[in-house]
Amino acid sequence: MPARSVFEYAVLRLVPRVERGEFLNVGVILFCRQRRFLDARYQLTRERLLALHTTLDVEALEEQLAHVPLVCGGGEGRWPIGELPTHERFRWLTAPRSSVLQPSPVHSGLCEDPQQALEQLFVKMVL
Repeated sequence: MPARSVFEYAVLRLVPRVERGEFLNVGVILFCRQRRFLDARYQLTRERLLALHTTLDVEALEEQLAHVPLVCGGGEGRWPIGELPTHERFRWLTAPRSSVLQPSPVHSGLCEDPQQALEQLFVKMVL
């Protein structure tokens, strides 16, 4: 049996009207320091989004979300944040903010395979 590793994750939430407190889970970010893993999955369903907010700019939101996996991957040319160490990129991505796209509080768990844990969380929390 492979060794289990601690991971941390946050759910990405769409909060179109902060004052109403409503949100829709649209993605997951998962970080596993032991496995040097940082990745994200997201999915936008236009009908669900527009049911929550009829005038939401879905294309702009999609563009913003597309940057999350790029920041996770890091490297040169991925903005200054992409050049930070993995754990700092995770902390930056999951820092509380009051915008339309917000991370949940960070949670933790154990896994044998962080990619599989990310997929399972994505199915459970977003799909």
